[in-house]
Amino acid sequence: MSTKNKLETASVLAFNRHFDISDAIFFQQHSHSDKETSPILVTEKSVRGTISNRLKNAIANDPLKLDAEIEKANLQRVDVAMLDSDKDTLVVEWTCKVLPFDGKPSICNNIIYQDQLVSTIQSYIKEQGFTELALRYATNILNGRWLWRNRISAETIAIEVTPLDMLHRKSQAPINIADCKQLSLVDFTDNQTAIQQLANLIEEGLSGQSFVIFKVQAKLKMGFGQEVYPSQELILDTDKNKSKILYSKKDNQAAMHSQKVSNAIRTIDTWYDDMAEFPIAIEPYGAVTTMGHAFRQPKQKLDFYTLFDNWIIKGEKPDISQQHYIVGVLIRGGVFGASGKE
Repeated sequence: MSTKNKLETASVLAFNRHFDISDAIFFQQHSHSDKETSPILVTEKSVRGTISNRLKNAIANDPLKLDAEIEKANLQRVDVAMLDSDKDTLVVEWTCKVLPFDGKPSICNNIIYQDQLVSTIQSYIKEQGFTELALRYATNILNGRWLWRNRISAETIAIEVTPLDMLHRKSQAPINIADCKQLSLVDFTDNQTAIQQLANLIEEGLSGQSFVIFKVQAKLKMGFGQEVYPSQELILDTDKNKSKILYSKKDNQAAMHSQKVSNAIRTIDTWYDDMAEFPIAIEPYGAVTTMGHAFRQPKQKLDFYTLFDNWIIKGEKPDISQQHYIVGVLIRGGVFGASGKE
């Protein structure tokens, strides 16, 4: 029996993430005085609203209870983040470090399996490189997908990417997009110079050619005093009497979770369906929680584990698009062992 036939997935298998992304910090400025910025603060306010949610049947079917319920005031304490009345521009900043990826897991308790895994992934790197993946990551940085709701609310958005490894990049100018809203959110075919420059930088980092870290800054013209949208915290303590809590850093400065930024950057999977109308985030089952749906069902044999095991264990090489997907999941990082597998 060949060594390949004896292969079994390691029970303990994990990959580190290879994009170290910071939290995104919120500042503000006047569009005609763009040299000075000040923090955007998370503040609290109390509001008196109305009952607008769907009522339970026991209330809806009882006229007396229904009248009493819908006439009540809906009192709430909520966090808000807003530009000052004399500021019209939201400034968001974060940094990204791109770490080398060679296919080697951070933890693996089966040396024979690891050898096969590394050999397979390095063959992919030799044949395909990181060109396609880097282009997609770069597109999502420069199209402002990571701004989420703020992107929709902005009139114009300028994005600048500045390499911070100036020891080796003293002559490299920042990468600029004057209005990222002109870039598509649904495809990755735009090959303009700025995207290609950033893709080359990301490819350098993933391939280990150089140390890569860069700062991303977006300037969004929102309007004087307008509301902006940092991350909203998940309220796990049901005893809290505040219905919305926003994420903030030191001195209540508004910010966005690094995980939320990261999720947008890796929203590059258009390979889950031949007729895919939009990209989804790289996930083992293609889960999109906001839609309540997983686009890579195991029964369709398009989930990460089926494709990955067939490639590594059985030597069944998937098509190029699914190879990109598999490597994208490994770059994302996570725990992928077969512990507890029956």
